[in-house]
Amino acid sequence: MAQLYFYYSAMNAGKSTHLLQSAYNYNERGMQCVLFTAKLDDRYQQGKITSRLGIDADAQLFDETTDLYQALCHANETAKVDCLLVDESQFLTEAQVKQLTDVVDFLKIPVLAYGIRTDFLGNTFTGSAALLAWADKLIELKTICHCGKKANFVARIDESGKAVTAGEQVEVGGNDRYESLCRKHFKALVW
Repeated sequence: MAQLYFYYSAMNAGKSTHLLQSAYNYNERGMQCVLFTAKLDDRYQQGKITSRLGIDADAQLFDETTDLYQALCHANETAKVDCLLVDESQFLTEAQVKQLTDVVDFLKIPVLAYGIRTDFLGNTFTGSAALLAWADKLIELKTICHCGKKANFVARIDESGKAVTAGEQVEVGGNDRYESLCRKHFKALVW
C-alpha cells in the first residue's frame, strides 16, 4: 500500500544519503524511481541530489510552480513509476504537499520526502509543516549537537561563528553557514 513518508531532521543527519540508498534499493530490484530536488539549492550541481559522503544521483528540479502530481502522471505514462523521492522537501508549497498525497492516493505510488523541519530561527518551513500534517508516516533521522545530545535545530551562523537572528527564511548553505544544535544550545546561541 502506497504511503507518504516524511523523513526529517536537522542538517548533517544523512537525509540525502538515506534518499539515495532508497533509490538504489528500488533500482537494484528493477523498479523505477523519480527523484526531485529543489531548484533553489545550488550548493552542488543543479539537477543532482548529492550526499556529503560523495554519492549522487540525477534528479528533476522543482520550484513553487511545479505540479508534482502532473509530473508523475506524465512520467508514469512512459514507464511505470514505483516510487517518488523528494529531497529538500521543506521548500515545497502546501499545494505541492497535497499533490504528493494525490500521487499516493490516486496513482498508488509511494512518496518518500526528506527535509529539515525548522529554519534558523526555529520556525517551521511551509513544506515541512504541511508534511507533518499530511504524511502517513513521520520518521526522524537523528544527528548530534556538539555536546552529544540530539540536535533538533539548525542555527545560521556568520563568518565569526555568531548566530544570525534576522533575514530571509531561505539562504542556501552548508556547514559554513549552519550548525545543528540541541534545543538548549540553540536557545543559548539564537535567543
